[in-house]
Amino acid sequence: MKVTHLIEKLNATAEKLPSLQESERRQLLQACDDLKTKLETPFDLASRLVFSGHQAIALRLGVDLKLFDAIAAKGGRSSGSVNIYELAEETSAEPLLIGRIMRFLTAMSVVEEVSPGSYKSTSLAAALVSSSPLSAAMIHGTHFMTVLSKLPEYFRTKGWESPSDAFDGPFQFAIESPHYFEFLSSNPFYQQAFNTTMTMSFRRRGEDWFDVFPVADRLRVPGDADPLLVDIGGGQGEDLKKFKARFPTMSGRLFLQDLPAVAQGVQDLPAGIEVQDHDFFQVQPVKNAKAYFMRTVLHDWPDKQAAQILGRVRDAMGPDSILLISETMLPESGALLPSVLSDMQMMGSFASLERTEAQWRALFEQAGLELVQTWLPDDCDGSAESLAKQPALFEVRKSLKE
Repeated sequence: MKVTHLIEKLNATAEKLPSLQESERRQLLQACDDLKTKLETPFDLASRLVFSGHQAIALRLGVDLKLFDAIAAKGGRSSGSVNIYELAEETSAEPLLIGRIMRFLTAMSVVEEVSPGSYKSTSLAAALVSSSPLSAAMIHGTHFMTVLSKLPEYFRTKGWESPSDAFDGPFQFAIESPHYFEFLSSNPFYQQAFNTTMTMSFRRRGEDWFDVFPVADRLRVPGDADPLLVDIGGGQGEDLKKFKARFPTMSGRLFLQDLPAVAQGVQDLPAGIEVQDHDFFQVQPVKNAKAYFMRTVLHDWPDKQAAQILGRVRDAMGPDSILLISETMLPESGALLPSVLSDMQMMGSFASLERTEAQWRALFEQAGLELVQTWLPDDCDGSAESLAKQPALFEVRKSLKE
């Protein structure tokens, strides 16, 4: 087939793209990525990656200026276009600067230029208004680039070894703060962005943990006064809300624990969920619960501190208690880009890592615990592709060797 015919066919397909199921959309997107990879020269690839940060920062500037709010307020997509002078008036920014940012956003297809200096919105621009969680994710994600850009200098200075101390790693090297979470607690702007990002659906891959684990058979307590489930570092309570909705009549108390900066912002919890301010490095106040639960908590901590966190839970566990941990499990080989991106973020922000099953097992043993079973949905075959879509659920108990 001639290249011109292939281009025409691709363009025609794009113009009349049929309605797709989510799985089909992702498969088609992957096929497009594969085609792009095969067509790119090394120079193309290097140029795209080197300048990709500029695009993220352009979006961040739009978010900080509330440009996307201004576009929506002035008509944008549905009522017509908006020019740079209207946007400058709405945002109190210089027209020249607005024009340069809008030119960049147009080149990225975030907005559409309808005439020189006049623009209208797109679905992406509409999704980046201040009320959208995507704007918070943009703030959260681009702030990490401050640390990322310092990684080469960090390793040249500290030596070429994986960081292993959450209080002496790349984040402390780049930003003068004892720890990322302490930085958030003293910077409400970034704290709010972090809290919002942590509730977003893209972080909740695959099936919920209670659809993988046999809750009805394994999580039972004698009466309503007995502690059933403790969600440690549970954020805004999304897991417990869904658990309560799924099992509304199940006996036992439900506890949501997090640092005060997070716990005090929890809203709209259903009756029956108790909120506790708790630092998981301190003594666990709820003893002998049937189950303790942590989702994407331990990947924030290197083994040195993760073992301390697990030790506090171990000390609170009774003979029939279990600890359920929902986390990414890296394959031993062939990890996909989303997983290794997360691993890089953990290294930069927390001196931590994403772990393989062998690394998780070693961590549990270090903390005086043992892995009982790794739970995955029936359709998750343990391949790199399936593990990128579904977190593992580790069932852990106190070690019988103690």
